[in-house]
Amino acid sequence: MADGMSYVVLQVVLKEKLVGTGSGNLTELEKSINAQAALGYRRHTGTTASSASTGFAGGDRVQATTVFERRA
Repeated sequence: MADGMSYVVLQVVLKEKLVGTGSGNLTELEKSINAQAALGYRRHTGTTASSASTGFAGGDRVQATTVFERRA
């Protein structure tokens, strides 16, 4: 990179559990974030978007996109 930085983009879709409340895969998101931190990256920016599903076994979904950066 010309600015001496390297970047990683992480995108995770969180799906609401079929039974109960909350997302069943928040731990997967946490593991992914911690893996980038262990490599020396820090969070630069992030966004979320949500959508609802009415199909069989559907549920609300949240798409989380996070950009990490570190000095190259």
